[in-house]
Amino acid sequence: MIDPSVREVLSDVYDPCCRDKGISVVDMGLLHRAEIDDGAARVELMLTSGWCPFAAAVLGDIETAVRTLPGVETATVELVWHEAWSPERLSESARAKLRFLPDPATVADPAAYAASISSPRPRRSSR
Repeated sequence: MIDPSVREVLSDVYDPCCRDKGISVVDMGLLHRAEIDDGAARVELMLTSGWCPFAAAVLGDIETAVRTLPGVETATVELVWHEAWSPERLSESARAKLRFLPDPATVADPAAYAASISSPRPRRSSR
């Protein structure tokens, strides 16, 4: 369960790796659980990788944002390790922003496009 007020406030907290693309921790699918009980907020967060160098920063950003909610006196943010993050958790908006290749529906001839990006590129002369 994710408390709607927590989801809303965290929609303005950006994943450090995707800040330039405007992708929030919500759109990245990093929220596992968030609840508020008697003034105490508890947020469980997943990471895209256990080696994320920005984990401490994003945890602090989330705690700071959740503490701004009315009635929240304390906020705890914990990492979840019992479930792995996967790209299926991305919102449609995040998927579109992270797409490296064009949307398949916009490619007139998929076979020609695939051939054009998979064919070897000519080498430059080193002279």
